[in-house]
Amino acid sequence: VQLQASGGGLVQAGGSLRLSCAASGRTFSSYAVGWFRQAPGKEREIVVAISASGRSTYYASSVKGRFTTSRDNAKNTVYLQMNSLKPEDTAVYYCALRYGGRTETLPSVPGGMDYWGKGTLVTVSS
Repeated sequence: VQLQASGGGLVQAGGSLRLSCAASGRTFSSYAVGWFRQAPGKEREIVVAISASGRSTYYASSVKGRFTTSRDNAKNTVYLQMNSLKPEDTAVYYCALRYGGRTETLPSVPGGMDYWGKGTLVTVSS
């Protein structure tokens, strides 16, 4: 499985961006997806997660109410809509997959992910 994240860029505080993560392979619908971010000098952290079915989601408290994730299994793509962006959201954002099968498992930490995409940089100016 290969992942390609896109949609990053420079935006002013209060603005919005939509990240996409496209996956190759025919088993995408069996994988839960995590969006992680890593700011300079900081550890990689979970931002949001969505189960393989899309029925379950997790949002870090720092982004709850501002970020929304969804997936289109027919297109092998997961999305991260980011609204009301803040300078502290500045980071490289990564999507990653973890096998979930038919469970509603949600990834929560970087360890244990099966596949990682290359990151996309999000910069929020004040």
